[in-house]
Amino acid sequence: MKVLIKLGGTLLDEPARQSDLARQLAGVAARHELVVVHGGGKQVTRFLEERGIQSRFVSGLRVSDEAVIDAVTKVVAGTVNKHLVSALAAAGVPAVGLSGIDGSLTLADRLHPELGFVGRPARTDGRLLDVLLGGDYLPVIACVAGDTSGNIYNVNADQMAVSCALGWGANRLLFLTDVPGVKDASGVVVSHLDHKAMEELIRSGAVHGGMLAKLESARSALQNGLAEVVIASGQERDVCARLLNGELLGTRLALEPVAQ
Repeated sequence: MKVLIKLGGTLLDEPARQSDLARQLAGVAARHELVVVHGGGKQVTRFLEERGIQSRFVSGLRVSDEAVIDAVTKVVAGTVNKHLVSALAAAGVPAVGLSGIDGSLTLADRLHPELGFVGRPARTDGRLLDVLLGGDYLPVIACVAGDTSGNIYNVNADQMAVSCALGWGANRLLFLTDVPGVKDASGVVVSHLDHKAMEELIRSGAVHGGMLAKLESARSALQNGLAEVVIASGQERDVCARLLNGELLGTRLALEPVAQ
């Protein structure tokens, strides 16, 4: 089975949590073909604040001028990526850190001029991932992509995960984040969401910011062929194995209602 796991950057901010996740990913990689995509927004915000640069967001996406895209490249594709690769090496997994730029893995289009160098993934070529996995390497992908004109784009990590999952032909897509799942207007985690329920949550404004971007990315994955997407807390004990074993954690998203 092909499994893609997206790790939110907040989960990678503590060495102990990162080491535990690396241990879990090693367990998944021993049983399945695994690709990991990660963010690093919290680390980028801190990096920018230390340099007196205030972050600005539109619909959960960071406005990225040249200074911001330089920080994203250094922090997400550099520090965050290499620390995770090192943690995986310590867990016994030979991982390879890369971004969408490497090997033209993921090509992106500029999303909107007002967002600066923010890109939307146009396509991912899964052949590079298959080559690495064929050599028993675990691909670890930072959410940075490019285009054929040499531009570098800050890409939402959830959108990057969806593009990689579809381009590679993943069977399962797991979003691990720092919240227990998708919450309704009253703050209660919803265990299952079908297309109609997702539309209602988005329309009502019950989800916003980062979760809105996550939900819209998950919906895109489902509409393009993935049968199910799960959004769950990466802070749960042994969350990877439990989710892949079918345990009901977080929120499971599918286009059709779950049979009762």
